[in-house]
Amino acid sequence: FSSDTDFSEEPDGRTAVTVSLAAKGKVLRILVPFFKRGYWCFNNMFNVIFLQSVVDDWIESYKTDRDVALLDLINFFIQCSGCKGVVSGEMFRNMQNSEIIRRMTEEFDEDSGDYPLTIAGPQWKRFKTSFCEFIAVLVRQCQYSIIYDEYMMDTVISLLTGLSDSQVRAFRHTSTLAAMKLMTALVNVALNLSINMDNTQRQYESERNKIVAKRANDRLELLLQKRKELQENQDEIENMMNAIFKGVFVHRYRDSIAEIRAICIEEIGVWMKLYSDAFLNDSYLKYVGWTMHDKQGEVRLKCLTALQGLYYNRELNTRLELFTSRFKDRIVSMTLDKEYDVAVQAIKLLTLVLHSTDEVLSPEDCESVYHLVYSAHRPVAIAAGEFLFKKLFSQREPEEEGAPKRRGRQSPNANLIKTTVFFFLESELHEHAAYLVDSLWECGAELLKDWECMTSLLLDDPLPGEEALTDRQETALIEIMLCTVRQAAECHPPVGRGTGKRVMTAKEKKTQLDDRTRITELFAVSLPPLLAKYAMDSEKVTNLLQLPQFFDLEIYTTGRLEKHLESLLRQVREIVEKHTDTDVLEVCSKTYHALCNEEFTIFNRVDIARSQLLDEQVDKFNRLLEDFLQEGEEVDEDDTYQILSTLKRITAFHNAHDLSQWDLFTSNFKLLNTGIENGDMPEQIVIQSLQCTHYVILWNLAKLSEGSSRKEDMVTLRKQMRAFCLMCQRYLTNVNTAVKEQAFTILCDVLLIFSHQMVSGGREHLEPLVYSPEDSLQVELLSFILNHVFIDQDEETNSTDGQQDDEAGKIEALHKRRNLLAAYCKLIIYCVVEMKTGADIFKQYMRYYNDYGDIIKETMSKTRQIDKIQCAKTLILSLQQLFNEMLSELGHGFDRSSSSFCGIKELARRFSLTFGLDQVKTRDAIAMLHKDGIEFAFKEPSPQGEGNPPLHLAFLDILSEFSSKLMRQDKRTVHMYLERFMTFQMALQREDCWLPLISYRNSLQAGGDDDTMSVMSGYSSRGSSVRSKKAKPTRKLPEEESSSSSEVWQQSLQTPVMMPSPHLTSTAMREPKRGRDDSYMGQTPQHIQTPMDYNSQVTWMLAQRQQEEARQQQERAMNYAKLRTNLQHAIRRGTGLMEEDEEPIVEDVMMSSEGRLDDLNEGMDFDTMDIDLPPSKNRRERSELKPDYFDPASIMDESVLGVSMF
Repeated sequence: FSSDTDFSEEPDGRTAVTVSLAAKGKVLRILVPFFKRGYWCFNNMFNVIFLQSVVDDWIESYKTDRDVALLDLINFFIQCSGCKGVVSGEMFRNMQNSEIIRRMTEEFDEDSGDYPLTIAGPQWKRFKTSFCEFIAVLVRQCQYSIIYDEYMMDTVISLLTGLSDSQVRAFRHTSTLAAMKLMTALVNVALNLSINMDNTQRQYESERNKIVAKRANDRLELLLQKRKELQENQDEIENMMNAIFKGVFVHRYRDSIAEIRAICIEEIGVWMKLYSDAFLNDSYLKYVGWTMHDKQGEVRLKCLTALQGLYYNRELNTRLELFTSRFKDRIVSMTLDKEYDVAVQAIKLLTLVLHSTDEVLSPEDCESVYHLVYSAHRPVAIAAGEFLFKKLFSQREPEEEGAPKRRGRQSPNANLIKTTVFFFLESELHEHAAYLVDSLWECGAELLKDWECMTSLLLDDPLPGEEALTDRQETALIEIMLCTVRQAAECHPPVGRGTGKRVMTAKEKKTQLDDRTRITELFAVSLPPLLAKYAMDSEKVTNLLQLPQFFDLEIYTTGRLEKHLESLLRQVREIVEKHTDTDVLEVCSKTYHALCNEEFTIFNRVDIARSQLLDEQVDKFNRLLEDFLQEGEEVDEDDTYQILSTLKRITAFHNAHDLSQWDLFTSNFKLLNTGIENGDMPEQIVIQSLQCTHYVILWNLAKLSEGSSRKEDMVTLRKQMRAFCLMCQRYLTNVNTAVKEQAFTILCDVLLIFSHQMVSGGREHLEPLVYSPEDSLQVELLSFILNHVFIDQDEETNSTDGQQDDEAGKIEALHKRRNLLAAYCKLIIYCVVEMKTGADIFKQYMRYYNDYGDIIKETMSKTRQIDKIQCAKTLILSLQQLFNEMLSELGHGFDRSSSSFCGIKELARRFSLTFGLDQVKTRDAIAMLHKDGIEFAFKEPSPQGEGNPPLHLAFLDILSEFSSKLMRQDKRTVHMYLERFMTFQMALQREDCWLPLISYRNSLQAGGDDDTMSVMSGYSSRGSSVRSKKAKPTRKLPEEESSSSSEVWQQSLQTPVMMPSPHLTSTAMREPKRGRDDSYMGQTPQHIQTPMDYNSQVTWMLAQRQQEEARQQQERAMNYAKLRTNLQHAIRRGTGLMEEDEEPIVEDVMMSSEGRLDDLNEGMDFDTMDIDLPPSKNRRERSELKPDYFDPASIMDESVLGVSMF
């Protein structure tokens, strides 16, 4: 800071800044630190006052010595770009701008690629704001004199134009922003000049039109002189704007950097809005139209926001007609933009276009926006809802002044509500009414809350000449009415559109309470008549009966509405007695549950009504069941229907209400047992009875979980639960598919609930209820999954007698099978069944990837979290099962290029990818996987006798897919374990039948000698970088790591002793790969001259191996010493301060030989390291390395280039 700047502490802790007015020529030099440090940003007023003071001081300095002041301004722009170079007075006087910029480029000594406009953080965001404000203040303070001296503005514009064409991004970005803001400030000056010229012209015309006697000639001359001066100033400003536009904008609006393009488009929108007479024409609009095809969403967004400012002003619509006709289709297509922010602004722009004129958008254009009200992205849907509301609901019937407000069917909203219903039906998305309501809620809440009008349209007779609603329209209106009630009562969007929990404001809470009061007062009276009118329509009744869930039940008492409550209970009871549809019965059960709230005084009335209803239904069920179970008596269809309908009602109510007092377990168990013995029980009766018994057990468990139960109750529940599980197991063999699926689903739920997990959370007293399934039950559950889930779609279609030929039926069947698979996978995840049973599931991963891939993959992930080793054993078991199935199908002499074998190998590759990149975490699991795979490969001898490969030897080819997951030490250990199963002759075989063994051995040897980074994968820093300011601390490779995985081997194997590894840094590179001999022994078989016995062979093998290891260790030590020296030198150069003439690291890498680059790439462990080379500190060399050309084809779609505009 300058010595003329004083910092003092204020009482509130802020720093007061005082700038001496005598600091001529230094004011702008201290402005940059102010911008960067944020001292200016105490409040906006202080910011403006401070900037005005600095600019005034600079003007005084300019008047004294304009060269010094301009030099100060030039250095200000240079420093705001992040450049530490300084333009000297000699450079300013003797060098051209291009030479100055070149010198500054060479001296651009930046530590990173960041500069003030791109650095993250709130202070640097404020820097941009204040930087732009400074330029505006500078022009505003100089607009009456200095900017017309043909020196200051020419110099600044020339400098910014040169900087904007620089290949240095920091210069180009900063100067473009400065030039665009300078242009905006000049537009304001030009606009003021235009206004003054118009005023002067009017004054002149007024004075000249006076009679000669009253005309003041002196005043006319003054006005003429003033108009001439204003015109000259206007011409001067226009020349400046043309210079900036042609020198900066025309080149930078298609810059390769998206931020620069966005700045240009944002500012041209401001110019056209401020000074529409000069800029709002096709010559400037075409740039915005072209850039709407930009590949970056940020730039497309700026185009739309710029156009919104123009279309918002209706007076400008006539000037936009040609542009609208040319680019309307592009704007409509942007409503489906992949960037949601762009799509939202495109819809808002079309709404403004629609607001200005209805003739521009065709019905097809509007329909493309209409369907977006059902979008899952809420901002898009709300914008589309506003467009729809403007289009369909903006025309209201005018109300006569003084006339009473019309309500009900005569309300002005009646036709609008009908229009909403018509739109909803035409969209053919009937299950998405909640989405439509949510889209229209913000702009049409008043219309959607007119429940009085909706109920009137449903209950009242149509007016003379009015067309009544059809049955389909009434159903849609009831569904929309329910969705509006739910939206008002819950105050959150529907499922799938939620943006997380949001804290409601006090105003929103008050509105919610008022709406609930209105809902209760209105529907408490109108709901019973609605239920009475539509009592036989299941769909309408289902929606209407959900309304009491949103009532404020206290109003029944405070509003004296008890008689309406009695009427409601009477209607609900009649509906229960008339309907057998499950959805209707369940919503009736929920209605009773909502009304039976002990906190309100109406509880007793509702509880009595509920008890009476259930008493009648249970008595009827017991009576019918007794007749139904009588031996020798044939049951007719009417009796079957009666018992089924009664059982449906009881089951639906048992879901939400505790019916333990009626002892439903005994009666249902008798019914199920009879079905097993006779085998002719109707499937729906069995399904409902299973579900009802399930509810009985869950309610009994809920009471025991409270901790206040007796021991006898726990013993009874334990017996009931086990007997019910046995019953479900017996029903798994039922001939009816629906019954088997119901039994399987319930059985999985019961096993999961009564597993060992139930004692957690302080429920240890429930331990006697824990139930683990027997092996026979686990086998039956797995068999059910394999027979009913992993089937082809055609098989499923044929098995259901052609009932699922349509696409919707297939989707529903797939959804059902996914639920069955998910239920079983939960048993695996929570260890209810053995993890190895998952092998039959995992092996289907590739074949049924489209249908169940996500479920199987999540199951593998969860099982790995539970037990990595057991999960690995399960994966290898699944591959072994597939291999055995292939052998049984293709025989022993199968072709390894067959689709079956390639499919197994691809599955193994997919399994390998699920282990991730951290080899340390999965080390034991991968080792155990290889161990089991090797044992399986050599388990069965060859049926052709000795000298032939084992029966399962080809499995090693599959196992090699996991070799890349082994660490270096483990590869050696696995290789030694493999040699235990090999004979000497096996190692010498080269026939095709032995290729799996050869390839597997090679996969274990690859990288086993020179992979110095494998152990570091789990410990090295993920963010290590050569760019670090300090060298990374070295780590020593622990010797004990080489034997940490030996615990997984059942046989004792000794890992070869390794030479102590040297210290490594996180940027260590491996030595180049060396070629290997094909033979593991280090010598090809044909080189053996004399026959040897077995002991001699073993001795010779060990000697050869020791010599090879010694040679490799010596080479490693030498290569490592060279590598470490080079790395230390590179790190010192990367961390120290570079001299001006020192070559940067990136230059060293870029200019290295091809061989060194290959070694570098080969040596890096990209799984664990993030190598990021620092940029060059020498800008001249950087410009030579990376020329920055601006090709419009790189930023715009091909369709934009070469397209004629206007």
